[in-house]
Amino acid sequence: MKPTVKYRLTLLLLLAFCTTSRAESRLMIVSIDGLRPDLALRADMPNLRSLLKDGSYSFWARTTPVAVTLPSHTSMLTGVVVERHGIKGNDDNAAANEKILVPTIFDLAHKAGISTGMAAGKSKFTVYDNGSIDHSWAKSGTSDTVAGQAVNILRQFKPRLMLVHFPEVDGSGHSKGWGTRDQIDAIERTDKALGMVLAELEQQGLRKDTTIILSADHGGSGKTHGKDDDRSAFIPWIINGPDVLKGIDLTQFRELKIATYDTFATACKVLDLPIPEGIDGKPIVQAFESTDLMNTPTTKPAATQPVSATDNRP
Repeated sequence: MKPTVKYRLTLLLLLAFCTTSRAESRLMIVSIDGLRPDLALRADMPNLRSLLKDGSYSFWARTTPVAVTLPSHTSMLTGVVVERHGIKGNDDNAAANEKILVPTIFDLAHKAGISTGMAAGKSKFTVYDNGSIDHSWAKSGTSDTVAGQAVNILRQFKPRLMLVHFPEVDGSGHSKGWGTRDQIDAIERTDKALGMVLAELEQQGLRKDTTIILSADHGGSGKTHGKDDDRSAFIPWIINGPDVLKGIDLTQFRELKIATYDTFATACKVLDLPIPEGIDGKPIVQAFESTDLMNTPTTKPAATQPVSATDNRP
């Protein structure tokens, strides 16, 4: 008995469905330089709040003990403490002369054939551009300038991994002070710039496949930031994406302590990259849909635990 036309069409549709691969995972790391968690809540930030509403988050994450831009971002992007990654300076001279001693998330992604991009509002971010970033822009500029560069990179190249760094909140903190009206205005301008980038992801049809991790490198007080100051130490940590639980405050896991090192490990999880052994961070598995909030052990997430005695997480 010969197969009917309807049977043949049904078979073809099934074969097409079975051979269609799942959309490739994408990741954007957004860093708002100097964003203290309480100020993010105080300011009018509708785009950040939209990520909160449909994602998982903590406003009790910690940065590195030194709490300054370049060393802290390097820990964010390598998953290890400052003493291990080697970037201790915080200016263009350090960017030119100090070497990162461990792989960055860009290095791992590039080696795996994942396209990469960066738009950063401080020139010292060239320290990360060692050949593993396919499309890079790192110059002093406003949040609007960074957003424009990020949009251009997304529109032209659509990298699967991208870092977007907004500098204006930190600049306002140093010039006018943390918590001042001037800095709140800078935070709100930065949120609008973030909205430009999110809108471009939607326009390019990339948003549904993109996980976003939004965080910061440090907070601040007075007109500065640094070690031995809890107002510098705490940072927001927000994750939003296709496999992320919605509206989950991660402090529900009482023993879970989130630090900037965990951004790197979580990025590896999102992009299906092997997590290097012995790093100081861990993937925040509690944020993902496969996690059972009531039954997941809170003392040891299913990941590498911090190994460094210099880690001062609470």
